[in-house]
Amino acid sequence: MRARARVPLDERTVRPAMANKKPYTRHDVLFSSGDSSCAAWLYLPTGVTSPPVVILGHGLGATRDMRLDAFAERFAKAGIAAFAFTYRHFGDSGGHPRQLLSIKKQLADWDSAIAWVKARDGLDSTRIAVWGSSFGGGHAITVASRHPELRAAVAQCPFTDGLASALALGPAASVKASPLIARDLAAKVRRREPVMIPLAGAPGSLALMNAPDALPGYRAIVPTGATFRNEVAARVIPSLVTYRPGRAAQNIDFPILFCISNTDTVTPPAQTLRYARTAPRGEIKTYDAGHFDFYLGEPFEALVSDQIEFLTRHLDAAPVTPSPGRAAPHRR
Repeated sequence: MRARARVPLDERTVRPAMANKKPYTRHDVLFSSGDSSCAAWLYLPTGVTSPPVVILGHGLGATRDMRLDAFAERFAKAGIAAFAFTYRHFGDSGGHPRQLLSIKKQLADWDSAIAWVKARDGLDSTRIAVWGSSFGGGHAITVASRHPELRAAVAQCPFTDGLASALALGPAASVKASPLIARDLAAKVRRREPVMIPLAGAPGSLALMNAPDALPGYRAIVPTGATFRNEVAARVIPSLVTYRPGRAAQNIDFPILFCISNTDTVTPPAQTLRYARTAPRGEIKTYDAGHFDFYLGEPFEALVSDQIEFLTRHLDAAPVTPSPGRAAPHRR
C-alpha cells in the first residue's frame, strides 16, 4: 500500500477550539472515511513536542461528546495526545442513511482514524494506542489484532461476544425484534428510510439493551444539546449476534489493558475475562462499578487513573504526578 504524505498540523486541517492557557488545546477535525467523513476532536498537550497518541472510539450508537472528552482531557493533561471520533452515520459525522450501524464501516473508520494520525506532523506516529469503550471496546480488540504496528490498546467494559450478550437479553428479546429486522431489511431493498429500534430501553421493552441500568446510564452521559439519538437501524441485529471480537485477543502481540465490570449487565464479565486471559501481553483490571458507571464519579477516576498509568508506561509518555487529595480508586 502506498505511503500517505504527512500533512502539517495547521489551520487547514484543524480549527483551534480552546484557549492556549490550558494544559491542552482541543481542535475540531473532519477526516475522510470510505464514502463520507468522520468528525473528531484532537487534544494536544501543551508544551509537549511530538507526543504519543491514543485514538478513542465509543459504544453502540454513542457519540464522542458522551464523555469521551472527559477521558481525552485527562490523557492530554498526562502528556498524551488524544483523538476522539464519532463513527459515520452518527452525530455530526457524515453518512446516509442516519443511525446505520455497520460493523464493517465502523472498523474502516478506525483504520481511517489511524491513517489520519500517522499522516500528521507534530504527532509521534510510532507511539499510537487505541482505546474503545463497550461496543467500541470490542472494536479496539479487533483493530489491535489487525494493526501490529500499534504500541498499546485499552478495552473498557468491552463487547466481546455477541451471542453471550444476546443470551443475557433473553430469547424473548430476539423473538420480539424479528418483525423489526424483517421490515428494516425490506426498507433497505426498497431504498427507504431505515426502521429503527431503541438502543436502550426500560426493562422488558424492545431495545438492544434493556437492563435496569441501560436507559438511565445512557441518559446520564448525554450532555445538553448532544447529537445522540436513542435508536439504530434494526438490520444490525443479526450481525451483532455473530460479532465475537474477543476471539481476536489471542492475536494481539503488544500490551492491551482490559477494564472489566464485575457487575456488567450488557457485556457478561465471565466471557470477557476468558477472552482477556488469551491475550499474550494482556493486563486485566476489574471493578465493582456497573457498565454505565464507568464514565462518571469515582469509577471514572479509578479507570482513568489506571489507564493513564498503563498508557504512560507503554507509550513512553512523561511521568504522571497524581493530583493531591484524590480519593483512592475502588477497584479489585
